[in-house]
Amino acid sequence: MKPYRKRVADDILKRKLEVMGAVLIEGPKWCGKTTTAEQCAGSILYMADPLEEQRNMSLFEVNPRALLAGKTPRLIDEWQIVPRLWDVVRFEVDHRDDLGQFILTGSAVPPSLDSIKHTGTGRIARMIMRPMSLFESGDSTGDVSLLSLFDNSNSMMGESNLTLEDIAFLICRGGWPKAVGMDKRRVLDLAIEYYTAVVESDISRVDNVSRDRDRVRRLMKSYARHQGAQVNISVICEDIRANESEDLSTDTIASYISALRKIFVIEDVEAWNPNLRSKTAIRTSDTRYYIDPSIATAALGLGPKNLVVDLNTMGLFFETLCIRDLRVFAESIGGRVYHYRDKTGLECDAVVVLNDGRYGLIEIKLGGDTQIEEGAKTLNKLADRIDTNKMSEPAFKMVLTAVGRYAYPRVDGVLVVPIGCLKN
Repeated sequence: MKPYRKRVADDILKRKLEVMGAVLIEGPKWCGKTTTAEQCAGSILYMADPLEEQRNMSLFEVNPRALLAGKTPRLIDEWQIVPRLWDVVRFEVDHRDDLGQFILTGSAVPPSLDSIKHTGTGRIARMIMRPMSLFESGDSTGDVSLLSLFDNSNSMMGESNLTLEDIAFLICRGGWPKAVGMDKRRVLDLAIEYYTAVVESDISRVDNVSRDRDRVRRLMKSYARHQGAQVNISVICEDIRANESEDLSTDTIASYISALRKIFVIEDVEAWNPNLRSKTAIRTSDTRYYIDPSIATAALGLGPKNLVVDLNTMGLFFETLCIRDLRVFAESIGGRVYHYRDKTGLECDAVVVLNDGRYGLIEIKLGGDTQIEEGAKTLNKLADRIDTNKMSEPAFKMVLTAVGRYAYPRVDGVLVVPIGCLKN
């Protein structure tokens, strides 16, 4: 068994257990939810254990609270197999009136919420766990802390060891814990197996609705091609319809996308709505992303060599990688990641907003002087449009790059940071 590799989620989980009776960890399969929860669990109930599943189901019908007996925090893995467990846990938290009693993990939203009577507000905290960031997998030096940029970006220093070829490999490998440290000749197969499992079974098992596998493949390819774009469902539908022999409605594709969202395969980014000096209309559509870039490359059948010879395509999937890492880091410091685009076409790839209102503007580029200059120009243009009489100035402006050895501040105040030296 490989030694446990510390996750950013470890500290988030501990903090939430200190203030709430239970914590729900959600996220895609293979991202390490159960392993992370096991590190601080006092006892464990594996609902999906085939040797115990029938006994657990029978016991739930007779005496559901018996499943909750054990040293705390008690981990209930894949709780959504019996959705009514939610209300039993919520009631038990109230009854015990103590903190840190349960950890629930699940790789899918329950197919039906009809049997759940209470939201769990005030009793059950929620957190999303994603595939590993480059810092967690040991591929980033971690010299530059995202939190430190909010506190004092002037003293930033950092060094990255990653080349363009390294980044291409890491995009295709993804942040799956099992992939870290695996032989490079075999590791890329993991993402392909994940993609295949989604197509063949997971998307239908989430709500017990049979879905056409070929249509799922075409949908996932279309979604991969639109990474980082604000396209609506009708555009994706047209992509798929070109290869369909029968009429295809947007409602059908919306239901497929909803299923992918329920199993945490896709995770779009919401639009940011700041106070501007002018009355420029802000686009409010979500930006399309997979939760991990390796899903996109697997859907399109691309490997590292394909990306290196097509830098435009690589740039799209590098953006997905950066959004994944920024989300992991932002959640740990009490923040969220947004996207900005207005009717003039001005666009900012990522805006990290903390709970206290501070925010940072980030443009994502592969690297090189020309791209860095373009990114800095965009950041300064957006910063000038923000009405600082109604909100604060950005805590930092950063061009996040794939290549480049050093992190450094430009004379205009924009930071240039390689992803290979960033951490939370």
